[in-house]
Amino acid sequence: MENLTNKQKGVLFMCAHALLFSGMQIAIRLTGAAIPLMEQVFFRNLVGMIINFCIIKMTKGVLFGERKQQPLLFARSISGTLGLVTLFYASSRAYQADVAIMSKLSPFLVTLWAFLFLKEKIAKVQVPALIIAFAGAVLVTGPAFNSNLFPLLIAFLSSVFASVAYTLLAYSKDKVDPITVVMHFSAFCTALSLPFLYLDFVIPSMQDAILFISMGFLGGFGQITITYAYRMAPASEVSIYNYSGILFSGFLAYFILDETISLTSFTGGFLVVCASYLVYRFTKN
Repeated sequence: MENLTNKQKGVLFMCAHALLFSGMQIAIRLTGAAIPLMEQVFFRNLVGMIINFCIIKMTKGVLFGERKQQPLLFARSISGTLGLVTLFYASSRAYQADVAIMSKLSPFLVTLWAFLFLKEKIAKVQVPALIIAFAGAVLVTGPAFNSNLFPLLIAFLSSVFASVAYTLLAYSKDKVDPITVVMHFSAFCTALSLPFLYLDFVIPSMQDAILFISMGFLGGFGQITITYAYRMAPASEVSIYNYSGILFSGFLAYFILDETISLTSFTGGFLVVCASYLVYRFTKN
């Protein structure tokens, strides 16, 4: 990766994040019928916390950041945790297609927050490209909006919280070590979900335990890659590549869950790819 520009690295990291999170969502779906929400959240972050702990010890980094960094780290951890929990909640109470399309509002919001608060310039091509990508997301997910209003509002809130967390990742660039940011989030989310295990705990089967470990690895490294993505390039430029997760999710669901891929899904995926290329091509230095 030495010959790549920072923007190219940012794009690769964002696509890697989308792939890893798509795999994590498959694991979440496979365990969702038998395992309570907060138990999923706990094990997903526990494994991620162990991974980050090992990396920090090997690199001799700082576990939870310096004292002056705590306001920023807690803001990112709180917004990230709220985004994760609200997404899990909505996914268990509404149609998946409806939740998916509501959750894909975050790239729009990241671009807006980056413009307003990080003072990033928005290229002319980025606005139509985001609209094209969002249209592609609509075609892929095919939302019926037959869900109750409250879960959809929660799904929208998950986009808001996620966009705040991602914007804070971009803001923390050159301020906090990226592994420290992820470690802080994983530890915060694990500690927050721990009391819920006492209230509602299901002993996982061997298959669920393997899926928990897979979920933790995929989610843990997914957090690391998105943290690096927002450090390598402006948030307004790389956020759109999060839409690649729609393509990855479709293919993984096809091969693992035997879900079919419709013509509209192919068309939507093509629009997402075109929009991503437009942003890459016309914002390249």
